[in-house]
Amino acid sequence: MFMADEKVDKALENLNKELAGIVKGTQQEVKVEGRKAAPKRRIQKKKLVIEKARRKMAIARARLVQTDTNAAITINGFDVGTVKPKEVRDFILEPVNISDTTRAIANKANIRIIVNGGGASGQAQAARSALAKAIASASGSDSVKKLYLEYDRMLLVDDVRQVEPKKYKGPKARARFQKSYR
Repeated sequence: MFMADEKVDKALENLNKELAGIVKGTQQEVKVEGRKAAPKRRIQKKKLVIEKARRKMAIARARLVQTDTNAAITINGFDVGTVKPKEVRDFILEPVNISDTTRAIANKANIRIIVNGGGASGQAQAARSALAKAIASASGSDSVKKLYLEYDRMLLVDDVRQVEPKKYKGPKARARFQKSYR
């Protein structure tokens, strides 16, 4: 019985010595042959801007990443050029086409907009506002923000108005059913 205890004690002592060696750094590391260390990549810091806008029941989230190549604007995974009708596409791209400064910011960035909820008009207005907020944040100066506020305040300020809910005794929120006497 005592022999087993002595073996256990020796094993524990050896383990403690190994652990102490690893902690102190005196233990030799095992070399793995056949593998080379991967070269270190230079990580470029890219400016990332995330903005949110709401209109009626629609919520739009814009993600702007500055890039040198592959600048594009996508809405729900589709290129903004595929948005139909043309009037809605022009309405959404209005924040980009206001000035040369905003156009330059948009041409040097990859902008992804995700829109959920609401109808077509509400989604278009929410996407427009989210795009404008992202460009204004990416500019880094107040000049673009002032330009947007001068042009149309709704580009930067969310319109919180929503449809009033329908009530009983009527077809809509305020209208009442007609009463017939004959």
